[in-house]
Amino acid sequence: MPLRFIVFWPLLWLVGCASAPQQPDFTAQAQQELTTVADWQALAQAEPVTYLNDLIASPQLDELVAKALSANPSLQQTLLTLQIRQQERDATQGARLPSVDAGFSAGKSKNNGDNYSSSVQVSWELDVWQKLADSAQAAELDVAEQQALTQSARDTLVAQVMQLWLQLIAQQRNVEIANQRLNTLQRNQDSTEQRFRSGLGTLEALYSARTSTANAQANLLSTRAELDTLQRSLHSVLGQVQPTEIAIPDTYPEVLVSLAELPTQTLQRRPDLKADFLAIQAADARQRAAYKNLLPSINLQAALSDAASSPTKALFSNPLWSLLGQLSAPIFQGGQLEAAANVSALQLAQSYQAYRETLLTAVTEVEEALAQEQALAEQQQAQEETLALAQQTFEKYQQSYVKGLVEMPDLLSALTQTYDAEAQLNNLIYQRLTNRISLGLALGLPARGETL
Repeated sequence: MPLRFIVFWPLLWLVGCASAPQQPDFTAQAQQELTTVADWQALAQAEPVTYLNDLIASPQLDELVAKALSANPSLQQTLLTLQIRQQERDATQGARLPSVDAGFSAGKSKNNGDNYSSSVQVSWELDVWQKLADSAQAAELDVAEQQALTQSARDTLVAQVMQLWLQLIAQQRNVEIANQRLNTLQRNQDSTEQRFRSGLGTLEALYSARTSTANAQANLLSTRAELDTLQRSLHSVLGQVQPTEIAIPDTYPEVLVSLAELPTQTLQRRPDLKADFLAIQAADARQRAAYKNLLPSINLQAALSDAASSPTKALFSNPLWSLLGQLSAPIFQGGQLEAAANVSALQLAQSYQAYRETLLTAVTEVEEALAQEQALAEQQQAQEETLALAQQTFEKYQQSYVKGLVEMPDLLSALTQTYDAEAQLNNLIYQRLTNRISLGLALGLPARGETL
């Protein structure tokens, strides 16, 4: 058998063994998944918006959002992760460039006296199989993925601030309703006590009035405590160690419903879905690089060296140079490289399934938000009618009470129903407005700010 065949036969065998196994085109499959999403016609007449912040027009809210984007610690960690990925990309791309090492040494011997030597060595791995290019592409895709994840974190944070702000308004209104209820019951208690002292009332009526007032007082304290908790939560989201006073508007702002465009265009705006798609591409590039690790590598080395009796002469006054080309290939490493390549293939398939999961979550979030918008709109309309009827009933009971036709407990019962209906309507309005923010987030509306 010729010697050349004996030498190159193992390399040819390695080339054959290192070819990547046949796998589905997960990138194409991920794009195909989007075409299966049904069209959403419920928002066809909705007012279009560009950014998530545009759902609510409020300078005060814009100020809170700006504070959160600049000081929220979780978002800052995400931004630092992006910087880490960028540095890792630069390090990976540097592996494709030649490396240069320089050395200088000095010594003294008994017979020869002082001696000095210097050397410069240049090495470069030829990227014959595009292994280094695949690794560099994966690192670049990692940066793009982290940029999308950072945008997703920004969007989520902005939505959280907007929803907390709306919740503060709702809770402040609940406090006002609870306070009105307490004042009414306190006046009734005072009247009942006066009637009891005059001998016109019963002890049961007095106990009932005092119990109602105590319950209303406890409810007011609980509602105020919830308001304080919400304010602390908003301060935490804003990244404020020393809380500052947050002015709460008296009325709800208008919250627009975003315009759903074609499903593919809408869902592709979602940064989390974009990040998972980029993760598939990065995993595909890593898989190619992992299988190419089984292939032979070619390295070129050039060296300059010199030795002399003085530092000046040692600095390449009469250097020796050498050029070396090296071909190396892995023979046996206990199956480590092959196992690593198989792991990369499994990670690629895993990335595709993660993308599918995110896509299903996105579709579910949009459909649920659309369904909630319709359901809450119907509930709000019904509750407005309920409140109007409760107010009419109370007015009739009030007229009857003046005429002596109904007792005070009946009048208070009608008034309590009015307060309950008002509180329920307030909560429905809040749920509907905050659901619209969830819808905008689900549709992938980005937060206004610096582009990553």
